[in-house]
Amino acid sequence: MHPTLADDLSRLPELLQSARDFAAREAVGVAERLVAAPGKAPARTPLPEDGAGGDAALARFAERWAPGFSGSAGPRYLGFVTGGATPASVAGDWLTSAFDQNLSGAGGSWAQELERETVAWLRELFGLGEGHSGAFVTGATASNTVGLAIGREWLGERLGVDVSREGATALGPVEVLSGSPHSSVTKAMSVLGIGRDRLRPVPLLPGNREAVDVAALEAELARLKGRPAIVVANAGTVNTVDFDDLRAIAALKETYDFWLHVDAAFGGFAALSPEYAALVDGLDAADSVCVDLHKWLNVPYDAAVQFTRRRDLQVRVFHNASPYLGLPVGEPDFVHLTPENSRRLRALPAWFSLVAYGRAGHREIVERNVALARRLGAGIDALPGLRLLAPVRLNVVCFTLAEDPTQERVDALARAVADSGEAYVTPTVYGGVAGLRAAFSNWRTTEADTERVLRVLAAASG
Repeated sequence: MHPTLADDLSRLPELLQSARDFAAREAVGVAERLVAAPGKAPARTPLPEDGAGGDAALARFAERWAPGFSGSAGPRYLGFVTGGATPASVAGDWLTSAFDQNLSGAGGSWAQELERETVAWLRELFGLGEGHSGAFVTGATASNTVGLAIGREWLGERLGVDVSREGATALGPVEVLSGSPHSSVTKAMSVLGIGRDRLRPVPLLPGNREAVDVAALEAELARLKGRPAIVVANAGTVNTVDFDDLRAIAALKETYDFWLHVDAAFGGFAALSPEYAALVDGLDAADSVCVDLHKWLNVPYDAAVQFTRRRDLQVRVFHNASPYLGLPVGEPDFVHLTPENSRRLRALPAWFSLVAYGRAGHREIVERNVALARRLGAGIDALPGLRLLAPVRLNVVCFTLAEDPTQERVDALARAVADSGEAYVTPTVYGGVAGLRAAFSNWRTTEADTERVLRVLAAASG
């Protein structure tokens, strides 16, 4: 007899205990796990005709696939901007699956109110006022897309066009101005029918900066001769965590007509620390804001939040017009606020982590990560084979080979670091030079981890 769903249900506590024991071993031991998976993945097998049951599925996963999963949740995975998952957020994530709430609407559940409470906490955490409303989405790409979609609708409002009904073509050419936008911004522009080529790059500040020159931005706005536009400001650029002067950009709205979207995917967390909060001064003046939570909040993938001052326009864009879903009256259900209809309760892991560790606990993670990034930067600066490409402004170290930093040689350095199993960094190009980025955003990372990374870099570049 093959196991059935009823069999698994009858022994669900034992199955979950087995999964719990396996997960606990992996989570506790992630610090010593190979950071990047070696070797080739197993060959694919045919779809099973008959089920083997939950216990057998767990055993097969542990044997065939788990050994090749990366240590991306661990302390020396410094690629991209990758957080870990705090213990409390993991517990919240497990309960998210167990309760399996659909956050499209209330549906006889309090889950929607829990998300609203969590969004309110996050709004306060990032220094946003009550004029901003928010919702959970999958990540920074979705958050930027939602923000720009509302901005596109605002353009229609200014030009007398109902974009949600008439389409983006009714707007005519759209101008999107930005200094160092993340690639997800142009991706969002493509999705929204604005077009990638409608991005107008604005000159940056001199001196190896990624922050926009506000005077140059004003000149670009003046050239539009009153036509409304979208400005994407950056609170934490990818390569060097540079910050646009948000307060100065917002002040331009007194003279020029534009929607201000701020991409604060991980730089927004500077608000948690009194030492770095000035970097995001002016964030509250934005019309829409992107913050990614599976980065520096250290909750499991996938989780981000979007904020806006124009929920009315947001509802106009994302309203799902169906009798069984109801009308977006009063406090609209989340089905009317984002691209998704059905979605999981992403807020619960964040709620758990915020309750468990509070503002102070998450501030400590941010400040420790910044200190460790500076420590690694100083160590790299002292190595004869490497050099910094930019100052360490917050939590990302951007560096390259001291001599002949060709793309081929830099890629070889990245492979050597990954092959060591000790660390992982990702490539970039900064100022026309091939380089690498080490991003600190994991709650587990310590001084000892930073020293291990530095030893690997010294050996690989020597």
